[in-house]
Amino acid sequence: MNWELALVAAAYLLGSIPSALLVVWARTGKDVRREGSGNVGATNATRIGGPAAGIVVTAMDVVKGALPVWAMSAFNPASEWLAAAMLAAIVGHCYPVWLRFKGGKGVATAFGAFVVLAPLPTLVALGVWIVVLALGRWVSLASLVGAAVFPLLAAVLGEPGHAMLLGVSLASALIIVRHRNNIRQLIAGSEPRIGRRD
Repeated sequence: MNWELALVAAAYLLGSIPSALLVVWARTGKDVRREGSGNVGATNATRIGGPAAGIVVTAMDVVKGALPVWAMSAFNPASEWLAAAMLAAIVGHCYPVWLRFKGGKGVATAFGAFVVLAPLPTLVALGVWIVVLALGRWVSLASLVGAAVFPLLAAVLGEPGHAMLLGVSLASALIIVRHRNNIRQLIAGSEPRIGRRD
């Protein structure tokens, strides 16, 4: 049996666990897919279930990314397998088998994977995310900018290797693609901000 492939498959299944759906349903009895933006992620969970729900969902999603990458690093730290585990977890979150492949946007799950793989670039990207959020109060814009700069930060501040750099670039590109509706709303000026109704 190829244990690396088994771990990659497990990473996908772990990433597929719909944290926001489970937490919001447990707290409110509501289906997060039918409330707010309809997105199965921490931001919409916060809108529907409150800040505590958002915190729990974020923590769960971060663990979904960090745990499989950590497990792979302990079993086989070759960069191509670490990249595969990372991508599998993020793809699982974005396209979960349990929800007919309609999931979230992958930001928190990617953060969990990135922080295991490249702690310093990840923390710098988090700082960028915080600054952009503080200036504009758009979670989506902060996530887009953070995702866009992370591969560059990984290349400059770390030694990712070709396989890992390709992996984080693909992960960042996926996050940006998953925000395509938010991009349209940002351009149109209709994207909601944190703390405001606009």
